[in-house]
Amino acid sequence: MSTLKVNTIQDASGNNPSTAAQIAQGRAKAWVNFDGTFGTSPFTEDNGGIRDSFNVSSVTDNGTGDYSMNFTTAMSDSNYCVVSSGSESSVGGAARFISGDGNTTSAAVCLTFNSTTKTDYKFCSFAVFS
Repeated sequence: MSTLKVNTIQDASGNNPSTAAQIAQGRAKAWVNFDGTFGTSPFTEDNGGIRDSFNVSSVTDNGTGDYSMNFTTAMSDSNYCVVSSGSESSVGGAARFISGDGNTTSAAVCLTFNSTTKTDYKFCSFAVFS
């Protein structure tokens, strides 16, 4: 394997420069797209509960609309940001992320419908930035 060491990366036109530090801090450290109605916990890519992911080994179903996203490689600290979304054509409305308790190896997250009722959504996505 080769290592490429640069101070700044630009697109082919010489625009949109980014430093290595900006790229490391700005990309998602983990993300997952899963079926919140899957039913067999933990959800994994092997059993079909997780559609796709990066740095997420599994998602544990802790109850209706309540999940733990388990990281393949631990975060450097627990001061990360979780961004979420969820949708279900039969439910309507928008999912709201209401909890972000986490540690370096997992993040506990909840989704609600109309900000009060925890809801299992067919399409759930979470991303972690640190």
